[in-house]
Amino acid sequence: MLKAVNRVLLGLLGLGLFALGGGVLLGGLDLQRHWGFDVPGWWPFRGPNDVVLGTEGRTRWREEDWWWPAVIAVLAVLLALLLWWLLAQLRRHRLGQVLIESEDDSTARLNGRALEDALEEEAQVLDGISRAHVRLTGRRTAPAARVRLLLKPHAEPARTLEQLSRETLAHARDSAGLDRLPSEVRLREVRHRARRVA
Repeated sequence: MLKAVNRVLLGLLGLGLFALGGGVLLGGLDLQRHWGFDVPGWWPFRGPNDVVLGTEGRTRWREEDWWWPAVIAVLAVLLALLLWWLLAQLRRHRLGQVLIESEDDSTARLNGRALEDALEEEAQVLDGISRAHVRLTGRRTAPAARVRLLLKPHAEPARTLEQLSRETLAHARDSAGLDRLPSEVRLREVRHRARRVA
């Protein structure tokens, strides 16, 4: 949900900046006169002689030495934050492929989703686990696993975690030919609703 909200907000912000920049460019190149159309009356940039920041706005703080460096610093920080936000939205959170290297230096690509499914299926047959969800992260050559387990009421978390590490994760690491598979495991217990007994 948060990811969708972020993308919508980023899209709206980009669309607004694109429209503003396009309008300034339209006025700066005097395209409305060349192409024979008119801009709305409220639009401030009507021709090449109009400026984004007027004389009053440029000279109001001229005597203050701190003003322009502060404005440039704030705009630079804002730009850096917006770029970071954009890159965070575009970054893939799920590993698509795992690169497997054999002893004779040949390589193969294993579908990340297939390895996730295999890990989930093997984890769900372990004693005490009701449901498992696995997501691979990291790089193709050095994957890591994020495992979420829903435990049955009788499950022993320490025993379940040891069994998962010794069996499921070890099988995945060995079958994919990985030296290591760092894993973050989150355990949650199944909660049953209380029922009224007559």
